[in-house]
Amino acid sequence: MTQNRDVVVILTHAADHFTVDRVADALARRGARAFRLDTDRFPIEIRLSARLERGGPRHLVWDRDASFDPSEVRAVWTRHIFEPRIADDLDPEFRDACAKESTAALHGFLDGLHHARWINDLARAREAENKLLQLRVADGAGFRIPKTLVTNDPRQLRDFFAEMRGSVVAKMLTPLSVSMGKPSRFVYTSEVRAEDVADADSLCHCPMVFQERLAKQSELRIAFVDGRVFAASVDASASLEGQVDWRRASPEECCFRAADVPDVVSAKLVSLMKTLGLLFGAIDLILTPEGEHVFLEVNPFGEWGMLERDAALPISDAIAEALLDRKQRGGAK
Repeated sequence: MTQNRDVVVILTHAADHFTVDRVADALARRGARAFRLDTDRFPIEIRLSARLERGGPRHLVWDRDASFDPSEVRAVWTRHIFEPRIADDLDPEFRDACAKESTAALHGFLDGLHHARWINDLARAREAENKLLQLRVADGAGFRIPKTLVTNDPRQLRDFFAEMRGSVVAKMLTPLSVSMGKPSRFVYTSEVRAEDVADADSLCHCPMVFQERLAKQSELRIAFVDGRVFAASVDASASLEGQVDWRRASPEECCFRAADVPDVVSAKLVSLMKTLGLLFGAIDLILTPEGEHVFLEVNPFGEWGMLERDAALPISDAIAEALLDRKQRGGAK
């Protein structure tokens, strides 16, 4: 039976549909109403108002003739939050100021939903995106982590490259993916070659992450949802492009299959996510030829749609249950 406070706000962007639609359907089956808020359409197409006075706040949002009252909101799913979209014809002198003010207004408005259940809490999620923090916490949880260097110093890179005997990969500190597709801004994990190290002076403009390249039996993408672990494996070794980063392989070469995760690994994941303060995360592990699980990273806003699509893992239902705080006991991994 639908209760008054059964609105779930989904913070996302206009091109994000596969996972959002499934979670919205799962919520509807449970008597809740999903309100999709495409953050990249604010402020041009979405109207927000926050009024504060004695007796309490009154916040309103209008989008395509739909609205909600914050007092009705039971939960918020922070799927993605994008930068405000500012009109192209706006004077460049004012663009940065308008973007900054719009971001502040959006976050101020979202504070009016502080009473709701958040997956994930926005401040904790932003903090948890710190890759060095993730690696430190994963190490503390008992995971093996790759030898890692973050630097803008070419000399340090050359020393690390020599120490690793040339077996090094590079990646960005911050995630740039936005959906199941392959957006133009995406930066893949890539192999570091000797010529890259010799011509590394450009590091002074942008620090990068460098890690030892590990042998793989397979790679795991895990959707962690409020204590539940949904794991799928992928073997992209047959793809020359996908050997370093499975995301570079074609769909024909790269298909996810449901995978078992040992209880000891699940316990480490629970410890990791509890320390980071996350109820949801897309976690990447490597399974070595020796059968060891190595932690790579966790994305608090990460993609999981391909796990549900390819491996039939019921992640959207789990997210709906978690948003409505109706955790199923004894759920499958």
